[in-house]
Amino acid sequence: MNHPWFHRWKLGATLLIAASLLTIAAAQPVHAEASKPAPKTPVAASCDRAHFRLILDVGHSEEVPGAISARGATEYSYNLNLAQKIHAKLREAGFSKAHLLVSSGKANPSLVSRVSYAANNPADLFLSIHHDAVPDKFLEKWTYEGRSHNYCDRFKGHSIFVSRHNADYPSSLLFGKLLGQQLKTKGMNYAPHYVEKFMGIRQRELVDANAGVYRFDNLVVLMSTTMPAVLFEAGSIINRDEELLMGSPEHQATIASAVTTAVESFCAAQASRKPEQRIARRPQQVQVQPSSLFPIFFQPAQ
Repeated sequence: MNHPWFHRWKLGATLLIAASLLTIAAAQPVHAEASKPAPKTPVAASCDRAHFRLILDVGHSEEVPGAISARGATEYSYNLNLAQKIHAKLREAGFSKAHLLVSSGKANPSLVSRVSYAANNPADLFLSIHHDAVPDKFLEKWTYEGRSHNYCDRFKGHSIFVSRHNADYPSSLLFGKLLGQQLKTKGMNYAPHYVEKFMGIRQRELVDANAGVYRFDNLVVLMSTTMPAVLFEAGSIINRDEELLMGSPEHQATIASAVTTAVESFCAAQASRKPEQRIARRPQQVQVQPSSLFPIFFQPAQ
């Protein structure tokens, strides 16, 4: 048994056994760690898209079309076109209770009907779609297709407005921020000029400089609704370059995507709120009188 090959075999076997023992020993902590129960991850509140109610308000009416673009198109036509794109995107994303609110008639009846609908129908969010213009003192003249039109290339960008007089101002502000952040991630900039003194009666307080959210406390469609409400000026149609952008199907699709993502985030955030934090949004059968709106009726962009 003293043959050299025997000693080599004995040494090899010893090393093999030692290596196996080390491997087993090293593996023990791993098995012990794996046997521990995994920590519980808190379940995030989910958005119930099928039951989330959203009123998508088309600003103005065919009879009272709002601002006139640099090329002579009506704001109402831009509002309706974009709102339809947003509505389709929301429905595609599963928000089957998204309602497109289109009104008709002259200024007073149109506004009253929109506010009345919002007051008498339960909803989780009210979003009014508009396009921006500028005070008359900034307008210049140019000729397009043989006709004279007003324009102002000085200002551009979108704007988001909320009212402290709304029944649920914190939630209104939350959605305004979510929308502004989504637009920002898609490379869009908000209009910063509303904070300037030269805006006169249209000067607004900027409540979120990151998302571009302004206060517009006395705007009827924001202060008179019983649910969180936001007014969105998608861009300036009096700016010649931005008007073309606002009419682009690709840009409209980008805006619709941003709005839908913001609604998804808002829906999930609302689902996580405690019942006592929510406002009971039930039909109130409110009769809105035109006389009650008159002192603040002719505020711009309604």
